[in-house]
Amino acid sequence: MDFSVDETHEAIREAVRAMCAKFDDTYWMERDERHEFPWEFYNAVAEAGWLGLSIPEEYGGGGLGVTEAAIVEREISASGAGMSGCSAVHIGIFGFEPLIRHGSESLKQRFLPRAAQGDLHVSFAVTEPDAGTDTLNLTTQARKVDGGWLVSGKKVWITKAQEAERMFLLVRTSPREGKAHRGLTLMFATLDPEHVKIREIPKLGRNAVDTNELFIDDLFVADEDVIGEVGEGFKVILGGLNAERVISANAALGLGEAALRRATSYAKERVVFGRPIGQNQLVAGQLAEARIRLDAATAICDKAAWMVDNDIPCGREANEAKFLASEAGFHAADVAINVHGGYGYAKEYHVERYFRESRLNRIAPISQEMVLNYIAEHVLGLPRSY
Repeated sequence: MDFSVDETHEAIREAVRAMCAKFDDTYWMERDERHEFPWEFYNAVAEAGWLGLSIPEEYGGGGLGVTEAAIVEREISASGAGMSGCSAVHIGIFGFEPLIRHGSESLKQRFLPRAAQGDLHVSFAVTEPDAGTDTLNLTTQARKVDGGWLVSGKKVWITKAQEAERMFLLVRTSPREGKAHRGLTLMFATLDPEHVKIREIPKLGRNAVDTNELFIDDLFVADEDVIGEVGEGFKVILGGLNAERVISANAALGLGEAALRRATSYAKERVVFGRPIGQNQLVAGQLAEARIRLDAATAICDKAAWMVDNDIPCGREANEAKFLASEAGFHAADVAINVHGGYGYAKEYHVERYFRESRLNRIAPISQEMVLNYIAEHVLGLPRSY
């Protein structure tokens, strides 16, 4: 792995920073308070060509990898956009991997060019109320009919369902028996309002982007909209988990960088007892520790992204990146509240929003506890605990 400056990566960072500079903290505070999707920001990302970054060039995309996608999301988050900014564009930047790797040529031709242009909004519909992380236990059913399938069931924690035209929908097409991972199928289904009812979930943060429950009743999905083989959907989604965790980790890092930047600036400017509060060791030490934690997490994030792009097995590194970045980002946001004192609770200083959003990273896309379970079992060789 080469640690020298990569001119292409530096150019990406500078371009994303310039784009994000048009959307300041006040913009994101207003979208958060109004629960309003950041259309201006989304359109700017699309116009700049960052959507479709990882889509192959023959379908109108950028043909780049996880490393580049991670850089883009880290810079978006670090601008102050945080998880609202990243969630608004995440699927467009690196969400079409299942379709790219396992979809038919017809599916790719029909949808990837639109995804790269930014006019196709998509959700991931995997999690269910009674299954959670236990994906193999999901119960949304698809029954075979002429020309396709009829799907009924419930999904929960579905991001951008109110804007989406399609969804990556994981369903059960045969009973769970024998090998546990068999019988699940991934479909690229329409969000037909006649058969899919959407109910928004009020939540703590990241309120510029909606999160929803879906109630699905006899939704028709055509045979040609199945991704991969029928019954092998778990394998289809499993292949992209490491990449997802690495990119999510970088979003967490970016939010930590935003918090640390504001806290450090405040510590230099805020004068109490005749001197800047950053001159006090108990304040400076907190900021220094936040910097160290972010730098350490960055190292494993960069390594994991490089391993994914070079097709090197990296379950250990991807999970460690997600764990360490989530902790480092949350710690930096917490320190920012401490340094601002009472003003840290005030919306006008923005760090309270960083704090609320950074808490999300410790439970999504996978909880810290499940990461520890993975490391215990697959790295340390301890007995499976769940």
